[in-house]
Amino acid sequence: MIVKKRKVIIDCDPGHDDAVAIMVALANPQYFDILGITTVAGNQTLDKVTKNVLKMFDYLGVRGIPVSAGYSDPLLRPVQTAGFVHGDSGMDGPVLPEPVSTTTGLHAIEFMRKTIEQCDEKVTLIPLGPLTNIGLFLKTYPHLKEKIECIALMGGSIYGGNILAKAEFNIFQDPDCAKIVFDSGLPIIMAPTECCDEGGVLFSEQEEFKKGGKVSRFAYDLFEYYGRYCAKNGWDRVVIYDMTPIIYLMKPELFETQQLRVDIETDGKYCRGCTVCDFRGGAHVEKCEDPKTVLTHVNREAFVQVLFDALKYLDEKYG
Repeated sequence: MIVKKRKVIIDCDPGHDDAVAIMVALANPQYFDILGITTVAGNQTLDKVTKNVLKMFDYLGVRGIPVSAGYSDPLLRPVQTAGFVHGDSGMDGPVLPEPVSTTTGLHAIEFMRKTIEQCDEKVTLIPLGPLTNIGLFLKTYPHLKEKIECIALMGGSIYGGNILAKAEFNIFQDPDCAKIVFDSGLPIIMAPTECCDEGGVLFSEQEEFKKGGKVSRFAYDLFEYYGRYCAKNGWDRVVIYDMTPIIYLMKPELFETQQLRVDIETDGKYCRGCTVCDFRGGAHVEKCEDPKTVLTHVNREAFVQVLFDALKYLDEKYG
């Protein structure tokens, strides 16, 4: 099978699942040439999530991947962080020293502009948090859309939600920028909560991480803390939301998908941030001129095996 290697920028708000997703990408250089990491306020404040990336890279010994901080608030409203899930630091659990590494000093959208302009290939954007950086990048530099291959994002839901009954956290945070992204005309791959919930590491499986090297033990500390939130929800696993679009780009054969029209609800007390997925066919098919690839199901065992293999690789590389 021919392996497609993509040049990617990962936009994130670490976050336990963001950290795991980044590690999976790091462990698969045959699939990803990571041009940079950009950060956005979401799971915690911008300063905290940016510090989490730098602390993780210092701990692992990652060098040569630039980090740039972006927007500290959504477009129209102040950020509403998720400390109730990810803790005060945004990545509670592991105890890591203060970072020595620093950011580029460029704002995230300026880093994206410079990087994409200079790249000799199309770039894939992988947003794992609120879509503020991505939406405002597209709004500010619309001429660079032609140099973007696709946007593979974790966000939205097909039927329900998690922060509201009908809205997922990332889209809820900045539905206005999400609308810019979804209406951009670019190919969109959407990993909604329903598909993400099918993936994840069973609580019984995460104990294996304690037997590995320093990267596996770091992952165990992430899972042990984040798993408490999952257990409170009555789940039998740690759901690693942000790993889903990463693994889809590597192994799309593990997933079932549907081509659907997706609209973003930007207003409303109960539905702000709802991703309205249109399943109508027949006479309505012409209304779906710009369908999104929506992930609907995943093979859980194969999905988590990608993580197990990634941690083994990183233990050997950075251990």
